[in-house]
Amino acid sequence: MNIHWNIKQLTPEEQTAAERLSAELEISPVAGRILAGRGLRTAAEARAYIRPSLDSLHDPFLMRDMTAAVDRLCRAIDNHERIMVYGDYDVDGTTAVALMYSFLRTQTDNLLYYIPDRYTEGYGISTKGIDTAKEKGCTLVIALDCGIKAVDKMDYANSLGVDFIICDHHTPGEVIPKAVAVLNMKRADCLYPYKELSGCGVGFKLVQAYAQRRGLDMTEVYRLLPLLAMSIASDIVPLTGENRVLAFYGLRALNASPSVGLQAIMRVAGIEGKTVNMTDLVYKIGPRINAAGRIKSGAEAVRLLITDDADAADRFAQDIDSYNQNRRDFDSKTTDEALAQLEKDPMNTHKFTTVVFSPEWHKGVVGIAASRLTETYYRPTIVLTAGEDDIISGSARSVSDFDIYTAIDSCRDLLTNFGGHKFAAGLSMHKADLPEFKRRFEEYVAAHIKPEQQVPTLDVEAEVELSDMNWKMYKILQCLEPFGPGNERPLFLCRHLINNRNTRSVSDGKHLHLDLTDRIVAMDGIAFGQGEKASHLQNGRSVDICFYLEENSFHGRTTLQMNAQDIKLNE
Repeated sequence: MNIHWNIKQLTPEEQTAAERLSAELEISPVAGRILAGRGLRTAAEARAYIRPSLDSLHDPFLMRDMTAAVDRLCRAIDNHERIMVYGDYDVDGTTAVALMYSFLRTQTDNLLYYIPDRYTEGYGISTKGIDTAKEKGCTLVIALDCGIKAVDKMDYANSLGVDFIICDHHTPGEVIPKAVAVLNMKRADCLYPYKELSGCGVGFKLVQAYAQRRGLDMTEVYRLLPLLAMSIASDIVPLTGENRVLAFYGLRALNASPSVGLQAIMRVAGIEGKTVNMTDLVYKIGPRINAAGRIKSGAEAVRLLITDDADAADRFAQDIDSYNQNRRDFDSKTTDEALAQLEKDPMNTHKFTTVVFSPEWHKGVVGIAASRLTETYYRPTIVLTAGEDDIISGSARSVSDFDIYTAIDSCRDLLTNFGGHKFAAGLSMHKADLPEFKRRFEEYVAAHIKPEQQVPTLDVEAEVELSDMNWKMYKILQCLEPFGPGNERPLFLCRHLINNRNTRSVSDGKHLHLDLTDRIVAMDGIAFGQGEKASHLQNGRSVDICFYLEENSFHGRTTLQMNAQDIKLNE
């Protein structure tokens, strides 16, 4: 697949700032360019950026309904009411439940948690969950990472005398549910300054507000930040503003003193003892936590995350690791069958969308399969499977900056339920409406998607020389972490590199070990999945390469290397 390289161009203001930062901080022009590209203009701003402060967090009471939420929570705890902590079954939801439950059990012992079943209850606040709250004597439910569209469910809960505080970050509908408090910074009537918190992040703001009201030591609240860092990483929210501060301190706490449960999951993920970063959370820990809800129950993830028993944590982590292996098997099977289905469609290559359905696919992996198909065909994708009765449901994934939520919303009259955001969504419909949905969804996307959104793009931070890629540069890059959406890991471009001595294919020709030079400096690297390009370099021809700069430790020796993301062959 051809990939477009979008090389970042600085504005005149940014160029001036880059030169100033380079001079004042005594760093290279490339490093100054990177800082200026992140909106930094002075040395003081740069120092503040690389040393985030928890003091910069916004006052939680700026959020609409926060006072009402804290008032109700205080009353429930003071009166020893039973409280249910309710959350979605994915990483954001389960970490939110674990964070809220871990905090509240220091304030009350009249507490329980509830995670809906993905298959029998589906996403969001369920009738069964409300009934369980009533049966267990819960008079207050704190709903996390869900509930913003639960208008009918709130009417039902109110009829039973069960109060709700909703903490959600998904796009609100036209009507706000009639809960005691609805915390969501995306509400049109909410003036909270930062709009990109995860669901767990909204729950954290409630904890922060309660702690402020009670005069509690905030150090104890900040001990919960590793859970919030996991949610920020796995839910792919922007790593800007508060999210960057919270993720920074969450990772610091995770590496300094992980909880018993997190230590156990790090062990089975093979990252115990190493410095954990956001990539580890996304690819090592997050999928395992998610696998519990996909294969068994999200409650098992919460059980692991809140336990103080090391032996129990090891057992729970092993269980979750086995669910993750099952998830991989289901994922592979679903993706292969979906690809085969598309290959049989003679019109497939002419479409702007991918919509596939099979009643045999495991509901827990359709979102992952949608991501895989998006990587293959690079177009808005929906993967559906059978639900209850004649209802089919599934997950949607988008490309580039195309808003798939709005595209789905254009077909809302055909749907029984849907929710999500710009890049990912969930939806359900009657099976009989699938053909019409496919037609209208394709029609909408074809009319609104831009040509540049149909080609995968690599955003290049700067075109550099190999001599720029040194340890001083690497240390500066480390200061910009944690990386993620909105604070992307810098991607560099080097042109006209040739084989130095030892460029070769490895792993049976699948990958490419790089040993490249610009005739002045040489550097090693790795290019996964690009082994077929070895002969081009071995024959003396040059390449242009987009890469990340990273450490590589081998046989006790640590060096810098290129991690190639794309290579273009020069004639």
